[in-house]
Amino acid sequence: MPLADIQARITKEETRLGRAPGSTKLIAVSKVQPLDRVIAVLEEGHRIFGENKVQEAVGKWPDLKAQFDGVELHLIGPLQTNKTRQAMGLFDVIHSVDRPKLAKAIARIANEEGHCPRLMIQVNTGEEEQKAGVLPADADAFIAECRALSLPIEGLMCIPPADEEPSLHFALLAKIAKRNNLPELSMGMSSDFERAIGQGATYVRVGSAIFGARDYG
Repeated sequence: MPLADIQARITKEETRLGRAPGSTKLIAVSKVQPLDRVIAVLEEGHRIFGENKVQEAVGKWPDLKAQFDGVELHLIGPLQTNKTRQAMGLFDVIHSVDRPKLAKAIARIANEEGHCPRLMIQVNTGEEEQKAGVLPADADAFIAECRALSLPIEGLMCIPPADEEPSLHFALLAKIAKRNNLPELSMGMSSDFERAIGQGATYVRVGSAIFGARDYG
């Protein structure tokens, strides 16, 4: 099965690097995947899933969470400020905190609700105009700003440019995380997750290699 294959490759890379088995968690990215494929992976026992869009997740995950115990749901796509409350009610971890306005909205809603998901800051390591994320030069200040708001920031996330060596971006993210004492690194996808593990990834985000190709039709 593809899920078992991916997990075996993660374990093999951890062993090769002398990392503790299980120190890299696998997020099965279920965006735009048919429900039967998602249920098949749940029935195999996997419980950590990632979605890109709040609306899509709201349409399927409340029922799946009720049906399968122990699901941990991660938002790995950009979060619009007006969807913040909805996202905070559904997701266990949000990877895409990337601007002061969003950080303040999360802090305000957390104060009102008495609950906040675990959070990661998205860093735009490639400084790409079309991509979300705080710029590397601004990351330290933004981390400090989030901490001043008492937000539970656990780590950093990045999506390297498609046409550049990803390891350079993973190394940059790891460096920023280390100097800010952030333990979690969300980096690496289907094509490069082994290289991400080599740079210290604690979460890798794998979709099509588990579920099969997406049909955006």
